[in-house]
Amino acid sequence: MSGWTVHDIPDQSGRVAVVTGANSGLGLVTATELARAGARVVLACRSETRGRAALNRLRDDVPDAQAEVRPLNLGDLGSVREFARALPYGRVDLLVNNAGVMALPHGTTADGFETQFGVNHLGHFALTGLLLPALLAAPEARVVTVSSMMHALANVDLRDLDSGRVYRRWVAYARSKSANLMFTHELARRAAAHGARLTAAAAHPGYAATNLQTAGPRAEGRRAAERLMRLGNRIVAQSAEAGALPLLYAATAPAVRADAFVGPSFAMWRGAPAPSWRAPWTLDDTMTERLWAASEDLTGVRYAFPKAAS
Repeated sequence: MSGWTVHDIPDQSGRVAVVTGANSGLGLVTATELARAGARVVLACRSETRGRAALNRLRDDVPDAQAEVRPLNLGDLGSVREFARALPYGRVDLLVNNAGVMALPHGTTADGFETQFGVNHLGHFALTGLLLPALLAAPEARVVTVSSMMHALANVDLRDLDSGRVYRRWVAYARSKSANLMFTHELARRAAAHGARLTAAAAHPGYAATNLQTAGPRAEGRRAAERLMRLGNRIVAQSAEAGALPLLYAATAPAVRADAFVGPSFAMWRGAPAPSWRAPWTLDDTMTERLWAASEDLTGVRYAFPKAAS
């Protein structure tokens, strides 16, 4: 995958792709490049206004794009269910679980879950499960979930998934990003056990300049912290276009294997897509099974895989 760029994306004609959080940053770049390669792209966005503005920008870049906006609030399981119910396609070839929040002050989702765990993990867990029949209807489906190199800061605490005992914003974020990798591992295992033609992979952008870094400080009015994040984005971070390359590689490259974790090649920070290190707890079958069971109980979404062929 050395030197891999958007020019290496295989033809996506005839494929249906859903990208969450596609109104800006990595999600918009990912949606745009998939559309440029011929995919029919659904921009799943919490804000319809920002989603429509993103769609206009996408069409400025790709005038013949097959693309649409559909509302999706991952912090509201009712919205997740409505999105899956209303999606008019009998099959989904690609689901990119990209949307996320980072280091927010303590809050809860519409369903009462801690916001970072609820949005980053549980919302995507529910969405993937609800779209599973459409994914399995595709000849070679792929689910790509976006994690972070920050996942290494903390394992998931199965006794305190909502960080109710002590809330530390960066620890809660790291736990949600570990959960993304644990979900990918367990989805890959279950797909293989049932003989499903579905590849579950994960990716991270390294340090990419998006609005993710500034949302938390802005929500609390911490202007100095927001300015510091903006300065880091300008001086240290790579562009959103570069940060999206690992996502696009994981989503489209033929060489991607089940449970792959793709990130930038240089110190997990920047550069062309490459296999990325991951914390050992994200590969612990017992832990990933327990998180899966807890996620099913919390969301009420259970994955209906067909029985494996004998």
